[in-house]
Order: sequence, then C-alpha cells, then structure tokens
Amino acid sequence: MSARDKFFAVWLRFTRHIDGPLMAIVLLLFAVGAVVLFSAVAPDTERFMQQMKNVGVAFAIMWVVANIPPHRLAQIALPLYLVGVLLLIAVALFGVTVNGSQRWLAIGGFRFQPSELLKLAVPLLIAWYFQKFEARLNFGNFVIAMLLIALPAWLIKRQPDLGTALLVVASGFFVLYLARLPWKAILLMIVTAVPLIWLLAHDYQKQRVLAFLDPGADPLRSGYHTLQASIAIGSGGLTGKGWMHGTQAHLDFLPERHTDFIFAVYGEEFGLIGNIVLLVLYIALLLRALMIASNASSLFDRLLAGAIALMLFTYTVVNMGMVSGILPVVGVPLPFISYGGTALVSLFICVGILMSIQTHRKLVSS
Repeated sequence: MSARDKFFAVWLRFTRHIDGPLMAIVLLLFAVGAVVLFSAVAPDTERFMQQMKNVGVAFAIMWVVANIPPHRLAQIALPLYLVGVLLLIAVALFGVTVNGSQRWLAIGGFRFQPSELLKLAVPLLIAWYFQKFEARLNFGNFVIAMLLIALPAWLIKRQPDLGTALLVVASGFFVLYLARLPWKAILLMIVTAVPLIWLLAHDYQKQRVLAFLDPGADPLRSGYHTLQASIAIGSGGLTGKGWMHGTQAHLDFLPERHTDFIFAVYGEEFGLIGNIVLLVLYIALLLRALMIASNASSLFDRLLAGAIALMLFTYTVVNMGMVSGILPVVGVPLPFISYGGTALVSLFICVGILMSIQTHRKLVSS
C-alpha cells in the first residue's frame, strides 16, 4: 500500500463517525465565533488564545463521543447523572464564589462549572429511563422523571443560577414532550412552575424581569444591560460598523461583551445582514439535528437527539432574545460563539452525540 493510500485509509478511519453536514455547520459557527470574540476581547488576546485551546479540547472530546455507540451512551446515563448531582453538592460545600455566585469547582489550576454537565446528563438519563419502560410507560414514569429533573435544578438554583436551572429543566422537559407527555400535564406543569419560580427567585432576578418589562425605569442599574445591548444592535444598521469598529463594545459601554452579550457585539459590527447569516446557520443546525432525530433507530436515540436539537434552539433563542430586549436577562451564552470552556465542551459533546446517533445508525442499517 502506497503512502497516499495509507493516508486516506487513516483519514477515513478517523472521520468514519463524523457527520459531514453537521460538522460543516459547526465549523462555520466556530469561524464566526472566533472573529467576533477576537473583537470582543481586544486588545486582550489572552482570552482569545485560551478560547482557541478550549476549542481544541472540545473538538477532541467531540470526536471521542462520536465514536461511542449510542447504546454505550445509554449505559453511562445513570452514573453520569449521579456524578453530576454529587458535583453540585460539592459546589454547595466547597465551591468557588465569583461575583456573588458559588457555581465553580477548582481542582489544581483548573476551574469548571458542574451545572453544565447536568444540561446533558438530565436528558440522557430521562431518555434512558423512558426506553427502559418503553413497553409499559405510564403517568407514574413521567412523575418520576419530573423528580429526577427537579433535584439538580434545585441545587443549581441555590448557587444561585436561575438561568442554568431553567435550562436544565427545559432539557429534561423536551424529553418529556417528545415522549408524548399529555398536554394537560404540560399545562399543569407550566401553571404550577411560573408562580413557584417567581417566589423562589432572588430580588436581583426579579429586578431583571421588571427591567425587561420597563428597562428605562432604572437605566443605570437593572435596565443597563438591556438598554446598552439594544443600542449596540440598533446602531449596527443594515451592514454594521465593521469588524473591530463597534463603539458600544470598545468604549466599554457594553457589559459581559465576550460572554452573554457577545451577540450585541456581533450585531453592532455586522448589522442586520450579519444577523441574518447567523440565524441561517443556527436554523441549519436545528434542521440537521432534527433530521438525525427523525432517522434514529431507537426510542433512546430519538428522544436524546430531539432533546439536543431543541436545547440548542432554546439556548440560541434565549440569548438572542435577552440581548435584543424581548426576553429577561438570564445569563445564557450564545452557542459556539460566547467565551467559556465548560459550556463549549458541553456543546461539542452534544454535537458528538448527534454524530454518534447518525453514523452508527448507518452502520447498523448497512
């Protein structure tokens, strides 16, 4: 065998479980994210280089996950959930506090956020649980599933991190919805949850909701984030001010511009046309994920892939909505764009799972 044949053989083996269309979409989103992040953190290039390292680690983990058959993923669902809950308890006991929130664990020089793990562990566990009782699924199973969702959500809310807690609830709820939870039960959950969330929310979280309803009532405090982000997006106009030329970001008017509010940086510099391009990429990601879910070969695969698709859609809509002022500020990063190591790894694990479901289905059917 020639050196060229050996190279192609290794390449085919390496990319065997990489879904081409999904990979192309993710790479385009990553390219957009790298461009806008460089502008958001300028002139501090250290964060940008750290994010590039995070991306390298995330890609490697994605490839590993993509090569794990879905039935193996089902086997680790319960252990992963239990580890995640134990880590959340560890956060409550020994966690690192930053800006008044105790959300991180520090091991050596590495700091990570265990709540990100639960965004994946919860739908993974519920999908495994429903497949286990597929032949005799009843309302009692749905009640147990709700309790399994509520436990980590409550621990995360105590950190306090209401935004992530709600996303964990949403990730589990998507599995319940895809498993055909009766509409009466869904409405009962919503009617019960909304006032309960309001009662349990901290004062600053309530202020964010009130600021969403009337940002101008407190423009220098609770409404500041929303107003400055809206100014940034609106000033971008049709074509934007140009890369590295956004005034709201580079004159330090825009808070958290490299994490939760990076979409405002993007909108100011690339305008409406750039926003449309980004929306098209996210829609393509959603459609590809839903296609993988519809073609899945088992109930576990369908529930998990469908939940991941809806999760990615929710993260995107919530971030863009809060930055645009049409949703309250809840601290949700923009997928594949915002700075952050733990969140980025969890997103690429989701992509790896989708690839595993798609490519192993092909192998089974062939």
